[in-house]
Amino acid sequence: MSRGLVGDLERGLDAPICITWELTYGCNLACVHCLSSSGRRDPLEMTTGEARALIDELRALQVFYVNIGGGEPTIRADFYDLVDYAIGRGLGVKFSTNGTTLTPGRARRLAGSDYLDVQVSLDGADEATNDAVRAAGSWAAARRAMDNLAAAGFGPFKISVVVTRHNVGQLDALAALAAGYGAQLRLTRLRPSGRAASTWASLHPTAAQQVALYHWLVAHPEVLTGDSFFHLSALGAPLPGLNLCGAGRVVCLVDPVGDVYACPFVLHDSFRAGTVRGDGGFTAVWRSSPLFVSLREPSSAGACASCGSYDACHGGCMAAKFFTGLPLDGPDPECVAGHGTPLLAAVAPGAAPSPGLGHSVAVRLRPARSTAGSTVGSPVG
Repeated sequence: MSRGLVGDLERGLDAPICITWELTYGCNLACVHCLSSSGRRDPLEMTTGEARALIDELRALQVFYVNIGGGEPTIRADFYDLVDYAIGRGLGVKFSTNGTTLTPGRARRLAGSDYLDVQVSLDGADEATNDAVRAAGSWAAARRAMDNLAAAGFGPFKISVVVTRHNVGQLDALAALAAGYGAQLRLTRLRPSGRAASTWASLHPTAAQQVALYHWLVAHPEVLTGDSFFHLSALGAPLPGLNLCGAGRVVCLVDPVGDVYACPFVLHDSFRAGTVRGDGGFTAVWRSSPLFVSLREPSSAGACASCGSYDACHGGCMAAKFFTGLPLDGPDPECVAGHGTPLLAAVAPGAAPSPGLGHSVAVRLRPARSTAGSTVGSPVG
């Protein structure tokens, strides 16, 4: 990507390329690395009408697509109606699911939609590895969802994996699993956000594993990363993507109550830009928020200025630095040159910002009848 284009993106766009929309904090799992500490639904969640109004606004801004997540977004009773509404308005939809509610009937409904992408979360090539972080039975549920999507003829859905030190050695097996379904493998970096703030130290890949991951990604350019691993580009040739932090510049997040954050991985008041429920809606937040304006200002390399790799990694991930207590103008905690290691060691216990209490009580599901007559899970209450 040309340096001129990167510069344009760093200064921000009139509208985001895409947004992440956490539709609900409700979830029937309690993954130990959940970026939003999901479990309970927030009683102030956006209504169906408010959600439709946001879709209309994003379409008017010519946003390309929304990444819908949670929580588990499919537990909202209006989830499929909102997906249909967005697609009908010409707004592309990608959504992530743990697969627990994706029945054969729902898979067939999804297969009949255009402009739709489905990502099934799976964090291990085997049940033991996955269930250790996502909950007992979650591997089997995800595999059933994949079977249902494949049987319904849903194109190349995605298998979404958060890379940890326990599954990084399974990348070949995960790629083979995706290939067996005709699916695409998507890898995401583990950030110390949400519940992962307390599990990151034991889950994030080691320095040696980071190097191995970089070389694996270089050898597998067909694997999607969502620009997660740009800190690894300091090891050599840049990985495909923007290779920069797009927070508040080309992407942002809307949470279940309509609050707008610079990035899905910094759900903290320091990075809250405003609310879609305020005057001017999302557009006003995106274009006028003091936080977003500041993020689009030229930034110095700070402590990384003397490193010859800064132009490749841009200092790494803002969220990873923030929630480990490192300065935002310093190196990434997983800096491949090792510059983050002594800084991490110097952070006093309890000094790193807290992600807050979160919503960590899993939603219970009760049997319900789908319109197709099959039994599925519906949220209690």
